[in-house]
Amino acid sequence: MDLSIRGKVALVTGASQGIGLETARVLAGEGCALILVSRDKGRLETEAANIRRHYEVPVRVEAADLSSAAEHTRLSANVDGIDILVNNAGAIPPGTLQEIDDQQWRDAWDLKVFGYIGLTRALYTNLAKSKGVIINIIGVAGELYRPDYIAGSTGNAALMAFTRALGKAASSDGMRVIGINPGPVSTSRNEMMLKAKAQTELGDANRWPELNASLPYARSATALEIASAAAFLASPRSGYTNGTILTIDGGGQST
Repeated sequence: MDLSIRGKVALVTGASQGIGLETARVLAGEGCALILVSRDKGRLETEAANIRRHYEVPVRVEAADLSSAAEHTRLSANVDGIDILVNNAGAIPPGTLQEIDDQQWRDAWDLKVFGYIGLTRALYTNLAKSKGVIINIIGVAGELYRPDYIAGSTGNAALMAFTRALGKAASSDGMRVIGINPGPVSTSRNEMMLKAKAQTELGDANRWPELNASLPYARSATALEIASAAAFLASPRSGYTNGTILTIDGGGQST
């Protein structure tokens, strides 16, 4: 299916690995020019070179710490003509209210919650010129209110509300704002969390694959499945989708 986004410019955050990198590859495969953003400049440059070679599209990299408001301002001054923004950077640690201290909570939210909000604000005028699309990769924990992932559940729920509220305003600018709530996804971060859970529940971190048995289809989603949905939602093929959240968890509310 031709998504009709060839020649569009997409800025993807958290683009050096996982869902962000896979989303960049899918968009490149559809003919998008890319701006890849993460803190790891070396890895960004390596992946950018791979994408250029494989897909023959323009790719530039911007190393930035998106937990900093100053970096949002700097980045917005360095880019122009953006059609698609994929907010994906950030990982909030697991833990209960007593296990996650104030600094951990603030550091995680500065990158993911305020990072999404601040970068969107900084790039909004740019995106409005092209009647662009914002895709927020959030997380199903925002629907589950997990006490053992309280900072993440609360942060994701806030980003769901942000997505829906901004979508109501964005339509007047000809823009769209959409969220994706992945359940477990086969990434290095997911494996790290499963190993910690396996150590606690099974007494052996190496038994983490057993924890997938209870998931729909007995597996996590792939990063490609999430990235493919993001590309479709960003395209004119989904042009009447706005202010909504797509949950991708195999059909079962993941715990």
